[in-house]
Amino acid sequence: MESSGMWRWSLHKKVERDPGKSPALVRILLRELEKAESEDLRHVIIPLLHTVMYVLTKATGITEELYQRIYAFCTRLLTLPTPYCTVALDCAIRLKTETAVPGTLYQRMVIAEQNLMNELYPYQERVFLFVDPELVSASVCSALLLEIEAAQAQQTPEACMRHVVSHALQAALGEACHAGALHRKLQASPRRTLERYFHAVVAAVEQMASEASPSREGHVERLEEIYCSLLGPAAGRCGGDLVQERPPSIPLPSPYITFHLWTDEEQLWKELVLFLRPRSQLRLSADLEVLDLQGLRPDRELARVSVLSTDSGIERDLPPGADELPAPSSPEMERAGLQRKGGIKKRAWHLDFLMPDSWDGPPLHRRTGRPGGDGEMLPGVSRLHTARVLVLGDDRMLGRLAQAYHRLRKRETQKFCLTPRLSLQLYYIPVLAPEPPSLDTSRTVDPFILDVITYYVRMGTQPIYFQIYTVKIFFSDLSQDPTEDIFLIELKVKIQDSKFPKDSFSPRRRGVAEGAGAELSLCYQKALLSHRPREVTVSLRATGLVLKAIPASNTEVSGSRHCPLPAAPVTDHTCLNVSVTEVVKSSNLAGKSFSTVTNTFRTNNIQIQSQDQRLLTLSLDKDDQRTFRDVVRFEVAPCPEPCSGAQKSKAPWLNLHGQQEMEATKAKPKPLLMPINTFSGIVQ
Repeated sequence: MESSGMWRWSLHKKVERDPGKSPALVRILLRELEKAESEDLRHVIIPLLHTVMYVLTKATGITEELYQRIYAFCTRLLTLPTPYCTVALDCAIRLKTETAVPGTLYQRMVIAEQNLMNELYPYQERVFLFVDPELVSASVCSALLLEIEAAQAQQTPEACMRHVVSHALQAALGEACHAGALHRKLQASPRRTLERYFHAVVAAVEQMASEASPSREGHVERLEEIYCSLLGPAAGRCGGDLVQERPPSIPLPSPYITFHLWTDEEQLWKELVLFLRPRSQLRLSADLEVLDLQGLRPDRELARVSVLSTDSGIERDLPPGADELPAPSSPEMERAGLQRKGGIKKRAWHLDFLMPDSWDGPPLHRRTGRPGGDGEMLPGVSRLHTARVLVLGDDRMLGRLAQAYHRLRKRETQKFCLTPRLSLQLYYIPVLAPEPPSLDTSRTVDPFILDVITYYVRMGTQPIYFQIYTVKIFFSDLSQDPTEDIFLIELKVKIQDSKFPKDSFSPRRRGVAEGAGAELSLCYQKALLSHRPREVTVSLRATGLVLKAIPASNTEVSGSRHCPLPAAPVTDHTCLNVSVTEVVKSSNLAGKSFSTVTNTFRTNNIQIQSQDQRLLTLSLDKDDQRTFRDVVRFEVAPCPEPCSGAQKSKAPWLNLHGQQEMEATKAKPKPLLMPINTFSGIVQ
């Protein structure tokens, strides 16, 4: 894995150092893809596809014939199962646009990642790198921070605008573009002139890419006009010949990354709010609580208002301007909450309802979707911001990320503030062991780590959805209220040496039982392929147990006299794998003896209670800060979506029986799944 990563990294560096080799490298990668297809080596197809798309994003001078060959290869993969067809479809969609309008992928990526404001492409992205300070040493954190700062020092807005203009012109004009002269002209241009050409190039690319049938010839002609205007009549086909020279490299700037040590439970929410707030409203960090209170109005103010339709339902019969939303204060908006478009009634939303009262940021655009696939969360509102949250740590950090994700989703039910305007993408890089302290104090910057992070957040587009589980904990002290928490990876149960106090709750007092461990009562719902509920209740003596929500790849499943074999598949990520270390008593001529055996079964939810005088200790996600002692009983179930089942709607045209069925369907909670982006998703 490390050697393939280094090979891919060196390949990208070759493209940066010598852009003229890009077509040859793409042809080599295409041959490798076709070889993998013919020999049915599916495990290398997705990594090679990602590499090809990454090279195509950075490269210039790729012929239309080469684009068509790669596009045809992607269409052949659409007959394969997921994730191959999913990745191939995403690549084919981007290739179709890039073939007609070369340079689109590079331009959109740089504009979004560097937050270069443009009305035709208003998207913004940011990478939030969260590191566990207990696991990653101070020297590694310093090296990461130094690397990020060194990269961002070279990525000024002026430099990024020069890269966009130069890349777009070279990608469209090919050999007709005198790259050296263009580079020198852009370097010598003042900022105002540079901005003018930047916006002209972006407008030409975006307007052509937004057409139903974009024309490559028309795109080339438009950019040639900009090119001649920039270099004068002596450039290209506009006039005489300039001395052609080796084209200078056009780097693909690394995304804007902010570095954070994960120390605060509310840290993720605060950073996302700051990302969305305009700079004019940023004040001291103590004011974040005020920002939190500036949420949206209750859902009752978004009630649906029906109107009688008198048109024919045919789009050509609509009056001019029927597709446009009226002003929030207009009589049309006050009269009706529905708009007609294409023969389908759509609800019109007051944009004021979707924004805090003091919002003075950029206006919301009505573009339907973005390259990442996010469409309209609400009619008339697109998600213009993308937050890519990358966690660097172990299972503890994943557990804390799940807590922050659950807290964010829960807060959204009260203040519908982030979801309509923010696409949240989660990433994870495991760190398996603490880094030893380093005595090296040199300030040498190694770009490899930053390039790996950049490649992951750009090409890791296939999410795997992991079930978050909630646990309700009851303590032996009756004066202590039960508590609730969540976990993502595992819940580990240990038997304490201490016993119940005399004045505390004890379900069954039978004296000290024989053998080690504790007498436990397990009541669980067996996981079946049919999803039909089947309750199982057993009592056994155990020395401990582990509930794993994400099992290891080599997990074995065995049965016992208490726990029958499961019917759910081993690769199921939406059920608990419970391993119980059971104490087995046997009698022979030498007397009684005790041994332990591990039994494993799967369940959707489970209740466990200590039946004798032994107490339990629970540890969530291997985190010492999330340990609960003196536990007598606990219940585990899938964590529901905070907003699911909260509202019940009644339809006046349904009878009583229909209303009851509808309410029951609405009230059924959906499980809360946390998506972690990967390169290929779940490979069957």
